[in-house]
Amino acid sequence: MKNLSLKFMLCLLLVLLWPAVVAFAGDQATDAENQIIRIALNQEPPQLNSFLTEDSVSMMVLGHVMEGLLRYDKRGRLKPGVAERWDIDPKGATFYLRENSLWSDGKPVTAKDFVFAWRMAVDPKVASEYAFIMYPVKNAEAINTGNIKDLTQLGVKAIDDYTLKVDFEYPCGYFLGLAAFATYFPVREDFYQSKGSRYAAEASDLLYNGAFKLTKWVHGASLRMEKNENYWNKKAVKLTVIECPYITADTTALLNLFKDDKIVVAELDSETIKTAMRGKMKIRKFASGRLRYIVFNHRAGKVTANLNFRKAIRAVFDPQVFADKVVGVPGTLPGRSVMPAFLQGVEGKFRKEYPAPEHKVDVGAAKEYLLKAQKELGLDAIPPLVLLCDDTPSIAKMGEYLQGLFGDKLGLDIKLDKQIFKQRLAKASAGDFDMVIGGWLPDYDDPMTYAELFASWNANNNGKWKNAVYDENIRIASKSVDPKVRMDAFGKCQQAMYEDIGVVPLFEGSTVYVQHKKVKGISRSVTGFNPNYIYARPVK
Repeated sequence: MKNLSLKFMLCLLLVLLWPAVVAFAGDQATDAENQIIRIALNQEPPQLNSFLTEDSVSMMVLGHVMEGLLRYDKRGRLKPGVAERWDIDPKGATFYLRENSLWSDGKPVTAKDFVFAWRMAVDPKVASEYAFIMYPVKNAEAINTGNIKDLTQLGVKAIDDYTLKVDFEYPCGYFLGLAAFATYFPVREDFYQSKGSRYAAEASDLLYNGAFKLTKWVHGASLRMEKNENYWNKKAVKLTVIECPYITADTTALLNLFKDDKIVVAELDSETIKTAMRGKMKIRKFASGRLRYIVFNHRAGKVTANLNFRKAIRAVFDPQVFADKVVGVPGTLPGRSVMPAFLQGVEGKFRKEYPAPEHKVDVGAAKEYLLKAQKELGLDAIPPLVLLCDDTPSIAKMGEYLQGLFGDKLGLDIKLDKQIFKQRLAKASAGDFDMVIGGWLPDYDDPMTYAELFASWNANNNGKWKNAVYDENIRIASKSVDPKVRMDAFGKCQQAMYEDIGVVPLFEGSTVYVQHKKVKGISRSVTGFNPNYIYARPVK
């Protein structure tokens, strides 16, 4: 009886403790047996509607749950996606869709789904800030600017369910890269219409055709992506679940989660790099292509619209000091141009063939520029100005440095407006700032991905800078396939930006991070979304 009682008590205790044991085991960064990994996002995804999204966090999520005509493989190379093959020439392209590409509800992805999504992207009523990326398609710009009212005039047609024909506005040598971008993803019209304004608001308000599907989304707290069993290439996907139980921009918290075996990747900043080095962690580096810059508000009546004011700001800013002392991340380059150093030119690197002009740091000259600005503006003194930035520790640190620099050297009263990522995007789009710390990652493999950002017609040009020389040369580069003609035009854009100071480049970023030793196959590439977990797999 004593032995039976003891066994009974042990069994009872095990039953009572089992949920805690399971919870503990399920809280680890990797689960090789069930092919699960756990990650953290540094921001809530602001927008998962693919023809409206504009930020890297949302695009990273969309890259896992959606797929375009083309996709990126684990080495960052363009590969067939929904389209299994295509024909392309200077006048247009024809894409042949695979018949086993399905939506998460089991219905086929058809050419009509692309036609609908692309029309929505350029519809001026939708007001997509990425509509400009559709402009190589015939009539896209004319429709988006209201010169053509009929959406059916967009140069894309469904010849049948599995054949998509695209007519170009002008020859576009980088169109295949565009076809892998989020704005070009398909959207099924019947599902979209059934959801109305709720489309993409919750996990259940989206249809998925990518490697994963979003099954849980607690806003501001967590999300969960599960393998999409209807995905045409599911055999290449080993993971069953990507769990994201943490959303935080606090790099110290992220590193602690990594050290505690809660997440598989943690990105580092200047402070957490030191902690990781002291802990003898293996630190990895990736040249992300991220460009950071100060955007000036060029709208009428703004102090920052004055050229001499912008000259004063630039004259006290030292990009080398900023990269080394403020950013402090290995691999960071000083901001010299809106055309990053890694870009390819005609035969070599663009910046080798077209060197970026460099300004001289001169506080005395800066003060003279500021006096000229005051006189031109009819002001006795420059009023307080708002510098908008993200509230993340690293970006807030940059904002505080600039606030102090402009105050100490120029006597300016700079009010720092720190906002969560989503709100910063909204305020920047609305022009609710004097200056803002902006950033850009490349959308496709061509210098145009950076250069076109500052064209006057680009909705992402939040400062509304307009320069005739710059715009003219963007048009020239857009409509030519001759490398020399295009690079010459980009060189003139670079010079026009320097002379008119549309923005002040701050730095070219590098991502430094630590990664779990028991996870293989996480990929990163300059174009596409990062990190890419589609081909990841935890090992024992």
